[in-house]
Amino acid sequence: MNLPNKLTLFRIFLIPIFVLVMLLDFNNKYLVSCIIFIVASLTDAMDGYIARKYNLITDFGKFMDPLADKLLVLSALITMTENNLVQSWMVIIIVSRELTVSILRAIAAADGKVIAASSGGKLKTISQMLSIVVLLLGANFSNSIMLFVGYILILIATLLTLQSGFEYLYKNKNLFMNSK
Repeated sequence: MNLPNKLTLFRIFLIPIFVLVMLLDFNNKYLVSCIIFIVASLTDAMDGYIARKYNLITDFGKFMDPLADKLLVLSALITMTENNLVQSWMVIIIVSRELTVSILRAIAAADGKVIAASSGGKLKTISQMLSIVVLLLGANFSNSIMLFVGYILILIATLLTLQSGFEYLYKNKNLFMNSK
């Protein structure tokens, strides 16, 4: 198993730890959660960079890397809803988009096609991750300005999520139109 794949597995390993910390009640839990989330997010950037630079791209990585990203972000958003840091309607939109695009990719894969990540999809992921970090830091330090900025960022991330979801559907409408 190569280094990028090990980093992806490490990110997946961090998810239940992040969730556990978010669901416990102790001082600085949001700071600890934020550090775990940042470390996990950095492994996402590192594994992709290393895989491309050293030509270590594998089928495992193609499948597990985006899955790990989705699991990390969705776990964070769901636990943040439980902690009243994110509104549930935003999480529903984000979960719905992720499921829709995943199903779309599965349909394409069944036809032997690959739907690559779009720039809108990458921007969506970055905006989600940034908003999560800002909200966690704002919650940890009870900083109303950071919480407000985090709310604006998650609102923007939600809108980008909608936009990129519609983009994927529009660009791949032929998968639905040509299905039997």
